[in-house]
Amino acid sequence: MGIDKRMTAAEKPDLIAVIISDHRHIERVFTELESGAGTPEHRRDLADHVIAELVRHSVAEEQFMYPAARKYLENGDELVDHELEEHAEAEEVMKQLEDVPATERRFDELMGRLMEDIRHHIEDEEKDLLPKLQSACSPDELRDLGDKVEKAKKMAPTRPHPSAPDRPPMNLILDPGAGLIDKIRDRLSKRNT
Repeated sequence: MGIDKRMTAAEKPDLIAVIISDHRHIERVFTELESGAGTPEHRRDLADHVIAELVRHSVAEEQFMYPAARKYLENGDELVDHELEEHAEAEEVMKQLEDVPATERRFDELMGRLMEDIRHHIEDEEKDLLPKLQSACSPDELRDLGDKVEKAKKMAPTRPHPSAPDRPPMNLILDPGAGLIDKIRDRLSKRNT
């Protein structure tokens, strides 16, 4: 008889752990890009990978974490509006970066701008938003949100869509469709995400 590998609800990572884990992964890719090591193709692949991860992460935050912040935090609307503004700015940079070869100076300029913007965003979330959510939500709510974020990332787009809606209910309806289209485009272009 095999061992059941499903996690119990109490074993699942909570929202805070999921978000911070994503942040650390993104930072590792940024550090590798900053090192300048590797071929231009490798650096372009790293940029495509980090863009896909950032888009998935942002979509999941917009679908579940930000609505929770609006619901549970006294200044949730203000915090979330600021975070959404930062997401929009980063998406514009990612869109500009999408087809720039790593051999061009513009690639390094745009990557530098993206890394600066995302690092600021991560710092804001980890010093302000996440601690407030951790205080305002029960452990069960945080685990439920963590599970929802993980599932949303699997269905999320892998390419920036700056004009897409970033608030429920429209983002909950449109993001999975964009995700499917992006995954097909990724396969056809052999983009490694």
